[in-house]
Amino acid sequence: MSDSQNTQAAGAPPIIRIAGLNKSFDSDTGRILALSGINLDIDKGEFVCLLGASGCGKSTLLRIIAGFETASEGTASVFGHPVHEPGPDRGIVFQDYALFPWLTVYENIAFGPKHAGMSAKEVKRIADKFTEMVGLTAFTNHYPAQLSGGMKQRVAIARVLANDTDILLMDEPFGALDALTRAKLQEELLDIWRQTKLTVIFVTHSVEEAVVLADRIVVMSAGPGRVDCDMAVDLPRPRDVSSEPFNAVRRTVAQRLSSNLAPGRRLATGDAA
Repeated sequence: MSDSQNTQAAGAPPIIRIAGLNKSFDSDTGRILALSGINLDIDKGEFVCLLGASGCGKSTLLRIIAGFETASEGTASVFGHPVHEPGPDRGIVFQDYALFPWLTVYENIAFGPKHAGMSAKEVKRIADKFTEMVGLTAFTNHYPAQLSGGMKQRVAIARVLANDTDILLMDEPFGALDALTRAKLQEELLDIWRQTKLTVIFVTHSVEEAVVLADRIVVMSAGPGRVDCDMAVDLPRPRDVSSEPFNAVRRTVAQRLSSNLAPGRRLATGDAA
């Protein structure tokens, strides 16, 4: 059994259910099938990584769950209701941060509560709480252009958390960061996950990142995107990337991912695809 937070009540339906989902796009050469026959249940409080090479449709699947795109066939449901548009129960963090450059750290984090009509006192309480949670209290009056990449991503995470979301969707959020910053933010994200008991769906093409973070790793194959396997990560936390149990899981995941790559492409066990 994986080291999940186990917040799902026994017999409770999954918080997210993907059933028979297909997604296709029009192109100059005809209709392209991007996702085919996706079936996936995610329980409350789980940390799930969608892992696959570029072009396998993992970000498209995340955007369908977020409500930014619609399925061509099948359904994506959240809390038992079909997803047709974005909602306050889901927040998404992108690799490029998507911060408002004209707003300070504090104003970016306070944006959602303020526009939800909360009182100034409540807005300040929420913004202060999540600014402190991501360790940016000393930078509340800074603008995004004055921040490092890691700090910008902390603001992006805090802004989502301030909206009182239930599901945190993350599209390769640490992909543009250096290795040390990436490792630090992975630790901080896991700490936030433990504190908030959020459900997290995290898109990555890094095998090591998936094994560090996830309760479950959903490996996707490309052309069109399908769920190749769904495996639990049975490792205690915190995880030691130099340990043999960690590296055994990493090799297993990497081998499964490599089997889905085009001929001639190889995947190192510790590297991204």
